[in-house]
Amino acid sequence: MSAEIPVGPVSELVLEESRRLTGPSLLLEAPGALIDVRTGGADRAAFAAVWATALDRALAALGWTGSTHAVQYWPGGVTLAFAAPLDALYTATEVNEWAFASACATCDALAPAAPEFEVEMARLRALIAAEANPSLLQLREQGRRRGLTFLMDDQRVSLGLGTGARIWPVRRLPANLDRIRWRGLHDVPTVLVTGTNGKTTTVRLLAAIARAAGLVAGVTSTDWVQVGDEIVAEGDYSGPNGARTALRHPRVELGILEVARGGILRRGLPIEVVQAAVVTNVAEDHLGEYGIFDIEALADTKLVVARAVGPNGRVVLDADDARLLERGLRLAPPVLWCTLDAAHAAVLAHRAAGGDAAWLADGALWLAHGGETMRVVEVRDVPIAFGGAARYNLRNALAAIGAAAAVGLPVEAMRQGLKSFAPTPESNPGRANVWRFGDCTAIVDFAHNPHGLLALAETIAAIPANRRGIVLGQAGDRDDSSIRALARGAWAMHPDRVFLKDMEVYWRGRDAGEIPALMRTEFVAAGAPEDSIETHADELSAIRAALAWAKAGDLLLLTTHADRDAVFSLMRQLVESAWRPGAPLPNGRQAKG
Repeated sequence: MSAEIPVGPVSELVLEESRRLTGPSLLLEAPGALIDVRTGGADRAAFAAVWATALDRALAALGWTGSTHAVQYWPGGVTLAFAAPLDALYTATEVNEWAFASACATCDALAPAAPEFEVEMARLRALIAAEANPSLLQLREQGRRRGLTFLMDDQRVSLGLGTGARIWPVRRLPANLDRIRWRGLHDVPTVLVTGTNGKTTTVRLLAAIARAAGLVAGVTSTDWVQVGDEIVAEGDYSGPNGARTALRHPRVELGILEVARGGILRRGLPIEVVQAAVVTNVAEDHLGEYGIFDIEALADTKLVVARAVGPNGRVVLDADDARLLERGLRLAPPVLWCTLDAAHAAVLAHRAAGGDAAWLADGALWLAHGGETMRVVEVRDVPIAFGGAARYNLRNALAAIGAAAAVGLPVEAMRQGLKSFAPTPESNPGRANVWRFGDCTAIVDFAHNPHGLLALAETIAAIPANRRGIVLGQAGDRDDSSIRALARGAWAMHPDRVFLKDMEVYWRGRDAGEIPALMRTEFVAAGAPEDSIETHADELSAIRAALAWAKAGDLLLLTTHADRDAVFSLMRQLVESAWRPGAPLPNGRQAKG
């Protein structure tokens, strides 16, 4: 060992991932590169110090002066990042990988030797020269001077947004920027929406408000990119690619972007400046990925969206979420607080000081904005509120009201948008979609984490029913405690029957039957009779069994993940055939009741 700082077993150091950051991120305010390093028993801080020394040596040799470093520690590892030029991000990842190899070699004479320094720097300079695009940087700077948003991918570059966007091939940019027709280039208002639960519903509520205001919204979500009433791309578009697709569309007058945690951690924010950023809530989900191992780090990740909000915009936060309240009180941009508690002390103080807020009171949703207090809409008139039972959807509606206010949409559009948005598979697929079969009701939902399922289960418990049944499963990449917590959340609806599904596509390293067994144990511990729980090999079989069990007056919660299209197809068949509980299911496959 030759390092001045003892690092420990360097043989346990593993470079797990190296990636570019194309926008502001958890660790950096600007584009750059990062590596995730699993350290095992090695001293994380000591190794980070050796890495920083190696990186500084490389950056000085390459002429990249003034670059900022960032380090994030997590159990058993460390993330190491640095800022880099926008037109050299691929090379920046190689610089970071060289710094890792050099640090390993410095710490342990037995480690593989790093490439000879001058030879490696010459190679990296050649890569920088090949990747360099001075015209791109000049175009970005000219756009910034004119207040225009710059978006870039490997193929195309654009200035302006929506109806004011213009696009060029990344390698065929205008030779003379003075000849660009700047007239007509402009931005459109844009909203970022993130959070553990409620993101997709919130962006769709906001889109309904925009539609009521007569605007064409470009909306991204985990299901599709939608422009106005047209779906222009299907799939998970909650990352930068979806944002560019929506914001470059020539019809778009308002951008509404769902921003997933994974996209923030993998690439950073898709856009640098927005008029509003919403964080719906923070709860445990997807921990253990990209260096995020606890809920505090997850909360910090979600709040990255606040960095894109300027002094004239608003960060829309749930004051009933303790972590968001704590962090929101320290934010520089103005906050519009949302709460279901009309007597919330912090929100009342905020309003008294002239701040903006949205809240529930007297059976209605209210808004204080721009010095006015307005009764926006009656809860009974909001279909997704289920008469007020779905409190989580009241939170989503308040967040949509707050974001709408931040981008200047009128209260009447808020009212009409919220009244028009129904929990149907067409408007909000997989989010508390209601299907009625005579006097039996089935609710189909994508709920997949304890926080979201608990909120949904509490809603189900508040709806009158003779009996309640639930179909439930989970992916195997969650730890045992998270799987058990999902079962505990489901128990809040007091199900009379539990149909567990063992989804092979989601085993993710676990054995057959392992996930349902964990859930069964938790249900029994909570008080469920053994004979009220049954396990099925796949999702569709479990859902068919639940339908076969149902009787008039029952209420079913059917969570769907693995066979979403097949489940929706089955539900439509049942509606079209006027199926009622007790009748055979389509295809004559009568499931065991």
